[in-house]
This record gives sequence, C-alpha cells and structure tokens, in this order.
Amino acid sequence: MTKGHFPIDKLQRIRTPFYYYDAELLRQTLRTINAEAGKHEGFCVHYAVKANANPQVLRIIREAGLGVDCVSGGEIEVSLKAGFPASKIVFAGVGKSDWEINLGLDNDIFCFNVESIPELEVINSLAQAKEKVARVAFRLNPNVGAHTHANITTGLAENKFGIDMRDMLKVIEEASAMQNVKVVGLHFHIGSQILDMSDFEALCNRVNELQQELERHQITVEHINVGGGLGIDYQHPNRVPIPDFKAYFDTYAKKLRLRPGQTLHFELGRAVVAQCGTLFTRTLYIKEGSVKRFCIVDAGFTDLIRPALYQAYHKIENITSDEPAATYDVVGPICESTDVFAKQIDLNRARRGDLLAIRSAGAYGEIMASQYNCRQLPKGYLSDEV
Repeated sequence: MTKGHFPIDKLQRIRTPFYYYDAELLRQTLRTINAEAGKHEGFCVHYAVKANANPQVLRIIREAGLGVDCVSGGEIEVSLKAGFPASKIVFAGVGKSDWEINLGLDNDIFCFNVESIPELEVINSLAQAKEKVARVAFRLNPNVGAHTHANITTGLAENKFGIDMRDMLKVIEEASAMQNVKVVGLHFHIGSQILDMSDFEALCNRVNELQQELERHQITVEHINVGGGLGIDYQHPNRVPIPDFKAYFDTYAKKLRLRPGQTLHFELGRAVVAQCGTLFTRTLYIKEGSVKRFCIVDAGFTDLIRPALYQAYHKIENITSDEPAATYDVVGPICESTDVFAKQIDLNRARRGDLLAIRSAGAYGEIMASQYNCRQLPKGYLSDEV
C-alpha cells in the first residue's frame, strides 16, 4: 500500500518517531544541481553539513561529487569518515576551537573561512607550530538584508558573523605580513530560506564593489564564496520537490563579475536535503477540548525543533486516513507549551495509531534533535533500505 510516494505498509512496521529520506529525490536534486552549476565555468558547490549529517545522506552527496562546508570539528570528522576528500572541505564558523583548527591543519583542508582578526592570529600561530601554511578566506559582512526570518539572517552589520567591510583592507594587509597563512578568497553568506533572487543580486552588487576596491590596491583573490541561502517550498513539497537551481545559479552568472581564473563557491544545505526528508509520527490520542481539538503525537520538538524555534511551517499529512478533514492542533508529548507542530490545520480525520507525515524535514531536523525529557534520538532511514 502506498500513499503519495510513501510505502505505508513498510513504514507502519518502524517504531515512531523516525526520519525517512527519499533517496531517489535526493539523487535527482543533486543531478539538477550539477547540471545547472555545470553550465557555468568555475562554479563549485559544497554541501553545508549542518543541515543534515546522516551518514547515508552524506554518502549520496559525496557520490555526486560535491564538496562540504563544515562549521565544527565534528562535522569535519563525519565528512572525512563519509569519504569527502579534505581538498573539498571548507571550515567556517565564528568560534573555532584550537583542536578544531588543528584538525583542519592536520588534514590539509581546502580553506578556513576566517571571521575575525583574533581568529586569523590563532590560525597563523597554530599553523606555525606545525610548520604549515593555512589557506584562508575572509568572511566579510556585506550588510545586505534578506527577505527571510529575522533569526536566520546573517549578513547584516548587527549579526555576529563576518568581518566589517570597513576592515577588509586592514585585515588583508595584516594577513599578508603573516608567514603561515595564505589569503585565497573572500566569503559571504547573507541568510537562509531565501526565495527572492533580488537578495542574491544585491549580494552580487556588493561583491562587485568590493572586488573593484581591492583591485585599486592591486589585490586579487583566487576564490569567491557566496555561501548558500536558497530556500525551498514548504507549502507544496509534492508540487515543488526541487528548488529553482537554474534561477539561483543564473543570477550569479549574470550579476557577479568574476575575474579571469576565479572560481565561485556555493554552500547549499537546506536546498539539497530538505524536501527529501519526512518525519513520521504516530497519533497517540485525540483530545477534544472546549475550544480546540488536539491531535497528540509521539514526536516532539526534541525530534523537530523548527516550529518551536522559528515558528516554522511544515506541511502535515495523515497518510493512513481517507476520512473527511477535521481541524486540529498537532502537538507533541514534551512538557513545554511550545511543543506544537501546527495550530488549526485540516487533516484527514485522525484516530489513535494513525501515521502522520511532517514534510520538508530533511534539513535542520534529525541533526538538531535532542534528548530533553530523556527521550531517545529519532533514527533516520533511507528509502533504499526500508
């Protein structure tokens, strides 16, 4: 028995809550990324591991030939274990510990994305102790806003990320005087879940201005890294399972003026994995209140925190009911009032034991799970193995 793309009979046998990843959709998404990026010379795509570090998901992404963007030593370790070559690992993050920097140096990763002068000094010192030269790119804060949730903007002057543009020349000059770092690029990232291409156009304009300023000082860099940020359609996961990568890459191809020989790097996370992932949960009870009807399920914000953290929307489907719709608040078992997946939504009438699919959960779902209330972490399964 199937409903949509889901093999219900097989899924019914798995203990809930759990994550289910559509491996074929993931591969199709990766093929689309490679096809669209491949139309433009010098475009290099890295996968942002923070979105999902499931080993089987990482294996498929590695097989597609992408590099990785890591923001912790742990992410570097899981990437190496998954088979990504160190030459395709970029290490970003505003607070890198010494052991994490040493890990990157020991494995000769492609690049450190540096976010402050103190960090640059530490990397130089640690590299000197190992008699190595660390490749670095400076993450600049372009002060470009993005049409997205305030909690996931990263490119404004008020955000903690990046170096102020006014300090760009000073930082590059300081780095040029250091013996154990080599400046190879500039890095930017303005936010996440961006669907308006004008935001990326604004970033392109800012990067063009910065490159002109650098050239006035006879400074050129090998690589430009524009981060990621491309969003997905949470409202219509069936209708729009793959983001508009063509518009995304074409925007940079048309608006960003690369210099001869420069490569352009992207760090896509959500857009790669979000739509292929679904959190499955089982209905425990239907509670009829005086004002609301609650569908109480066995998943909670320990399994998928985005609705509690960002008031994020995820489409929810009752895949084991064909009855007429009723209106519910879908809530979890956690002892917090914010443990709510959705309020006042219509579902096919739910009964105890029904299987609900919380869609578009492949990014920032399993990876952000916690054991609050001493709950077990959810397991993740690929469609290949179910």
